[in-house]
Amino acid sequence: MSIKVLPPDLAAKIAAGEVVERPASVVKELVENSIDAGSSQITIEIKAGGVEQIKVIDDGHGIASEEVSIAFQRHATSKIRDLDDLEAVATLGFRGEALAAISSVSRLTLASNVEGEAEGWQVQVEGRDMAPSVTPAGHPRGTTVTMRDLFFNTPARRRFLRTEKTEFNHLEEVFRRIALSEFNTAFRLTHNQKVIHQLPAGLD
Repeated sequence: MSIKVLPPDLAAKIAAGEVVERPASVVKELVENSIDAGSSQITIEIKAGGVEQIKVIDDGHGIASEEVSIAFQRHATSKIRDLDDLEAVATLGFRGEALAAISSVSRLTLASNVEGEAEGWQVQVEGRDMAPSVTPAGHPRGTTVTMRDLFFNTPARRRFLRTEKTEFNHLEEVFRRIALSEFNTAFRLTHNQKVIHQLPAGLD
């Protein structure tokens, strides 16, 4: 068999597997981005174990309108500028890398606003084949990321997911680890509209 370069959309889906293994991976990446954004309150709303929907709402510094669509490109980040930054990185993740990977294998919507802007902006992406669509949207300071239909375009990977209960258990374990290490952030986790955890900031 001859050697060929993979099409960009297929390469993106394969690369996404390094970041997104299951719903718990999505929660980890999105919540870490919210923490890096200086959020004091983070809400995670889950449906069907995270396969149907994961929504992460934060009150962090948000993303400026001219940077919203750039955030979905691979290797796009506000956290590194040169090699010195890479060697001394003090953040939990790279927002662009996570969003690029997650949007490759789901239907993703991001709404955000920064302090000083009159209105927020919303971006929608559906798999890597769809160019980001940016529209004005009413949104407070901070960011809301909504992921729907995980692995809708990679059915083989979706078949490897476990039951709703099992996937949520993995997700909840990730949530607990993060929440226990971030004492200055308030967290709220719901599953199928039921509050599972409500953790105020400042817990000992």
